[in-house]
Amino acid sequence: MPLIRAEDLHRNYQMGHTTVHALDGVNLAVHEGEFLTILGPSGSGKSTLLHLVGGLDRPTSGRIWVGDREVTALDENELAAYRRQEVGFVFQSFNLVSTMTALQNVAFPMFFARVPPAKRQERARHLLKLVDLGDRIDHQPTELSGGEQQRVAIARSLANDPTIILADEPTGNLDSHTGAEVMRVLGRLNQEQGRTIVVVSHDPTVMAFVKRSIHLLDGQVVDDSLSR
Repeated sequence: MPLIRAEDLHRNYQMGHTTVHALDGVNLAVHEGEFLTILGPSGSGKSTLLHLVGGLDRPTSGRIWVGDREVTALDENELAAYRRQEVGFVFQSFNLVSTMTALQNVAFPMFFARVPPAKRQERARHLLKLVDLGDRIDHQPTELSGGEQQRVAIARSLANDPTIILADEPTGNLDSHTGAEVMRVLGRLNQEQGRTIVVVSHDPTVMAFVKRSIHLLDGQVVDDSLSR
């Protein structure tokens, strides 16, 4: 059974007198341990789809399951727990707390999961070493390059050992070389830990790093193929 299942997803937005169909009947199945990208131009619905799977938004109609849990049936408190426990998010703009060190940023999500302080520190150090930043743990975001900040964000996404990692344009603010480094880190997490990773991007070069590519256009899946 797929780890992620989306069935006939629709997401409509009202802009004045116009109804925008961000998603128009999307079906999706992602198996455990897959590493895939959702590609498409701006406005194709790819970030909307990611936000629905991550529990950041609700569909106008349709259903989503992660494992045996129907995400679209959860109430707000259950959704918050789902986001905290099951999903790791990586965003284009890094979203690091500027006044915190790399170690503190990675440890921060564990505070809300009520992990004891000593264990938070220990796990944060381990995760930063995992993304090759063991020597940068005491640096604040302004003291890190864009690629290093994104690797801190990836380490933070792993803090509560999520079932899936959802990355929304993780290379969007990076040059091609640095973006490739970030994609290689995600690929290593997939290969070595079996992490299920979904990357949203408008950049077709990410296809070189993933195993499957789904193309969206005007809120619909127009292609779903193995990349390698």
